[in-house]
Amino acid sequence: MNARSFFTELKRRRVYSVAVAYVVVVWLLIQVATQVFPFFGIPNWIVRLVVLLAIIGFPIAVVCAWAFEMTPEGIKLERDVDRRITRTTGRKLTALVVIVAVLAAGVTVFRFQHPQQAAKQLPLAVAIESKSIAVLPFENLSEDKANAYFADGIQDEILVRLAKIADLKVISRTSTRHYKTAPENLREVGQELGVAHLLEGSVQRAANRVRVNAQLIDARTDAHLWAQTYDRDLADVFAIQAEIAKAIAEQLQAKLSPNEKKAIEQPPTTDLAAFDLYSRAKSILLTESFSVTGDSDLRKAIELLDEAVKRDPSFFDAYCQLAYAHENLYALRGSDHTPVRLALAEAALQAATRLRPDAAETHLARAQYLYYGLRDYAGALAQLEIARRGLHNDPRLVEVTGYILRRRGQHEEGLQNLRRAVELDPRNFFTLQQIALSYQFLGRYADSIAALDRALAIMPDNLTRALRGLFYFCWKADTGPPLKTIDAILAQEPSAIAGSADIWFLCALAERDPAAAERALIAVADNPCWAEGVINLSRSFGEGLLARMVNDEARARTAFEAARAQQEKIVQAQPDYGPALCVLGLIDAALGRKELALDEGRRAIALTPLEKDVNNGSRVLQYFAITAAWTGEKELALQQLEAGLRAPDASQMLSYGALKLLPFWDPLRGDPRFEKIVASLAPKDN
Repeated sequence: MNARSFFTELKRRRVYSVAVAYVVVVWLLIQVATQVFPFFGIPNWIVRLVVLLAIIGFPIAVVCAWAFEMTPEGIKLERDVDRRITRTTGRKLTALVVIVAVLAAGVTVFRFQHPQQAAKQLPLAVAIESKSIAVLPFENLSEDKANAYFADGIQDEILVRLAKIADLKVISRTSTRHYKTAPENLREVGQELGVAHLLEGSVQRAANRVRVNAQLIDARTDAHLWAQTYDRDLADVFAIQAEIAKAIAEQLQAKLSPNEKKAIEQPPTTDLAAFDLYSRAKSILLTESFSVTGDSDLRKAIELLDEAVKRDPSFFDAYCQLAYAHENLYALRGSDHTPVRLALAEAALQAATRLRPDAAETHLARAQYLYYGLRDYAGALAQLEIARRGLHNDPRLVEVTGYILRRRGQHEEGLQNLRRAVELDPRNFFTLQQIALSYQFLGRYADSIAALDRALAIMPDNLTRALRGLFYFCWKADTGPPLKTIDAILAQEPSAIAGSADIWFLCALAERDPAAAERALIAVADNPCWAEGVINLSRSFGEGLLARMVNDEARARTAFEAARAQQEKIVQAQPDYGPALCVLGLIDAALGRKELALDEGRRAIALTPLEKDVNNGSRVLQYFAITAAWTGEKELALQQLEAGLRAPDASQMLSYGALKLLPFWDPLRGDPRFEKIVASLAPKDN
């Protein structure tokens, strides 16, 4: 057989078609394997095995295509088949090749047109490492239910000790606290947390005795790998925690350095009463510090920690938590942005430093103080880098790094760090909310909504549901989604509306609906009528806006005067805090005190420069645009508005929905420059 007849025979026997079909089908299978296998925790070596088998199978498929033929009666040797039949089966094979090729082309085109899609999505699943573990809440079997905090403390201390082992991946307590002590669906829990192993346990405390049960489970197979009961004197409880941590490390074949072994064996305190106080405070900080009414809870946690360190002045961990709690009131909430509060945070940090100056936890505490307290970004990042050497499983390292980069205007890098924090803390509701806000700062509302959907899948929080609706309002100038959510909350749980009442009030202003605005203000109670980050507008301020809506100028002035009296006290307590001064300027603009309002706004900007704090600086700059508009300085207002839109963070008050609908911007309506700005922000799909 010459070469020409050989190639003709290859074509007749459909060897070319089979080869093309094989390559296309295998390509599709590899795409499925690389995308789907990690979701089910299937290791990468199986993906590589699929590729290897596909390569080996290619020559086999080609040989079979030469030697055999598909017929209605089944597979036969090619020489035994009527050529009329081969033409029929050949046409079917050609049709199949065309269909598969079209499908492959469609997948290729889609991936080409959406190259960043995977990067935009939050990781729903990651490959599960074999040396990974989550410590589930320990059950309190004590007769005294007040010992629940003690059980929480035992769980937390075991987790903290395991997290010191660099060879392990340990999930944060923030992600495990919502689970039952012994859930039935262990495989599902393992998948949700991205771990191969789960530790369950129980604690029973009676008089001076304690019994701790612990069992290690392979979440992939439900197999019980290890279990132990410790029945000891109560004073031995910290030794029990260390023994459990070392036993788990041994079971998971994790390498344990001498320093890690020493850290695991070091008790947090020798005073059990102090440990109880600390455990209660830490649970409060974990669950309440970011709630709508959390200030009182935060202050309670501080009282408990103060008692703990009073009982044991050498309680290092309590001082670290105390510093963070003070920083929370000072900076995160901004409700007590006073020198006294900052000094309390510094005192707690200094106490921790005296006790353990070189500990990784000390460097983390100092990083948080430098960031939250002093806005010293470079210093904070340097401390975080040192802390990273000893805190291999602490999501706070990358989380705080993400916040610092965000305040520097490096939003993409900040998002990358927040996503890494979610890998170690996959069900951290607050971090997911922060990721959503980062997307909102970038004007990427679809991604913000997707992040909130993931948060809501973890905890169906009413405030987050309302925030999701607010993002639609900002994105598309549509009050429908947030008002639909508000109506649902009112129908299901009217008492829960307080946390979302400011969004309700904002929508009522946008719709120019005085009746709805009044109902919303009643629901606001003593909370702000609008709060965006560090900008807080009081209920009295909202009453002034409502009075203006119905043209009751006397009532409006009375309300704004009341708002000013409240805000002036805040400014007097924190005279160098730009956001508080910015709000005072806005109130004075409402009262017609033009020069005073503009002066306060300019001083607020000077106190909060963008290069020092992108987030707060942007807010002050953007709300000063409203102050300028209210004082009749249209040119200044438009300049500030344009500068605000160029700032790295886009506030909700400068969104398309706010500019198009809210009365804050009424003084600028009809101005061609303003209308052009509004039109430029309209979503492209409208």
